[in-house]
Amino acid sequence: PTPTQLVADVKGKARDVLLAERVALNVLARCSGVATQARRVRAAVDRVGWKGTIAGTRKTTPGFRVVEKYGLVVGGVSGHRYDLSHMVMLKDNHVVISGSVAAAVGAVRQVRDFASKIEVECRNLEEAQEAARLGVDVIMLDNFDPEGLEASARILKHNFPDVLIESSGGVTVDTVADYAKEWVDIISLSQLVQGYPVVDFSMKVVPQKQ
Repeated sequence: PTPTQLVADVKGKARDVLLAERVALNVLARCSGVATQARRVRAAVDRVGWKGTIAGTRKTTPGFRVVEKYGLVVGGVSGHRYDLSHMVMLKDNHVVISGSVAAAVGAVRQVRDFASKIEVECRNLEEAQEAARLGVDVIMLDNFDPEGLEASARILKHNFPDVLIESSGGVTVDTVADYAKEWVDIISLSQLVQGYPVVDFSMKVVPQKQ
């Protein structure tokens, strides 16, 4: 059996402690699961010498975002955007609705605050080069395989050295090291906040000594 370890002491009226027990343990178990998963992913890319940023996504549990984002930070990775106000992200649907990357970026620049960065999700190198020429801050190479990611990121960094390159889509805990390429600055993966294993906690009452 796995040895138990004391992580906290809780004191209070018996009724109050027992009423809060399950909620507290559930939150702790899930937050710790996120942190443990994040630490595992960070360790995987550290082993191959990659110094970029690992990030979560906004695919968090409804009503539980604060806890899961906190778990990411505790685990040593970035929480990415907390909500839609933290950075402008133009996804493929925005580009389709607008008609082009240029049209989508132009529309955003008419209304965004000067302090907000712009990230564009790109489905191929052509879209990424168009976004880079428009001077966006971050380019997400979405659903690229590791070989295509490496080739595209190299071209983009050679021609646009100041743009940040993010890899996302299809990356898992088991494959993240394959995406840790020299020209990639950020790798984001939803497995950090979706489907993470929880850490088992329990509460035991210790009788007071008379």
